[in-house]
This record gives sequence, C-alpha cells and structure tokens, in this order.
Amino acid sequence: MIAAVTTPAALAAKGTTSSVPIVFVAGGDPVNLGLVIGLSRPGGNITGVSILTFELLPKRIQLIREMVPNVTRISVLINPTAAVAEQLKRQVDEAAHTFERSIVVLKAGSQAEFDSVFKSLAQQQVGALVVAPDPFFNGHGEELGKLAARYSIPAIAEVRRFTTAGGLASYGPSFTDAYRQAGVYAGRILKGAHPTDLPVMQPTKFELVINLNTAKALGLTIPQSIILRADEVVE
Repeated sequence: MIAAVTTPAALAAKGTTSSVPIVFVAGGDPVNLGLVIGLSRPGGNITGVSILTFELLPKRIQLIREMVPNVTRISVLINPTAAVAEQLKRQVDEAAHTFERSIVVLKAGSQAEFDSVFKSLAQQQVGALVVAPDPFFNGHGEELGKLAARYSIPAIAEVRRFTTAGGLASYGPSFTDAYRQAGVYAGRILKGAHPTDLPVMQPTKFELVINLNTAKALGLTIPQSIILRADEVVE
C-alpha cells in the first residue's frame, strides 16, 4: 500500500501503479485531477481525503476583507508549477467578480522568489495578501509568515505555522484530522477492504488562527465576530 500526502505525490503514485492500493491526502478536486472516477465510487486502486483547496480560497479572501475592510486591491500568491495552478487562477477570477475587488495574481515557484514577491506588493499598491493553498507554500509557511510581518502586509494562508511566525491569520482544514482519516482508510485496506469501495472523504474540522500581535503592529482592529470564531488567538 502507498500513502501519498500531497497532490503531486498522489498523482505520481497513480501514474506508477494500477494495482497497489493508494491512500491520498490531496488538495484540488480529485475527479478533475484524474485521481478518481467519482467521489462516492473512486474506482481503481485509489481513494483518500480531499482537503477542499478551491472551496476554501474564497473564504480566505472573505476573511481578509473582513479584517482589512478598507482594502481595495488584494493579491493571491500562486505556485505556477502546481498541478492545480490554472484551476486556482480561475477561482481567483470568480472571487474577484463575487467580491467586486481587484485581485492581482502573483507567482512564486521557488523559495528564491519570495522576497521579490513581497517587495512587489508595495509597488503594485496591494493592501492584503492571500497565500494560495499549496504543499510548497505550506512547507515554507514560517518563512512566508515572517516575510509578511517584515513587509507589514496583512496576509492569510492555510497553515497555522504561517500565523504563529507573524502572518495575520490562517484558515484551513485540520491536517492532523485529515491524516487521521487517511490512516483509518489505510487500516481498513490492510484488513482487506478495496479502495474502490471507500468513498473519498472531506475534512470535518477546520481551524482559524488569528495573530493579534500582528494585527496591532499593522494598526488593525480585528472584528470581535472573527475573534470569537477563531480556534486560536496569538497574543
């Protein structure tokens, strides 16, 4: 059995074998990505947990708008090398129409590009940043959070470490819970279950983390309604 805990790993595993059972934890729509035939009946040798990459991007944009109410120009940072990059761009276009805000897409496919991305925010008069969900960005969450603090940009990402490092907020699925769900499926497969009989699961727990120290440094007053919804407040 193969456990694949990122979208690239899941796609690579699927391309490697059609017989060995695979359990994934992946972002994006697993049907559109070609991982499974359907959510209820995955088909083939693969199943797992979809962590709702696209569905939560508009929620993050909404949250940053609530925390920075006067912002007129928002940027979304996307990894252009990601398998879901084009789908994320379309989601950004839809969000710009929905929220009636100018949303600028910035790209970084390597760690070396991070600093120039943050420098360009001031040049483009961007008032807030949304870091798109991506395993690469999540892995560098602490660095991105520190950069957001250094350049005084209100920013939201997917993972908690971004916020505790100095980012304004994070909102996303509980990866601990997602891995637990995947582990349950792995156990069932090892006991004889077939992946095609195990529907693709979605997260049941989501975490909102707010850094009030960062908010104070940025001169922002976070609405009490958001603070009350937070799972963790950094003070």
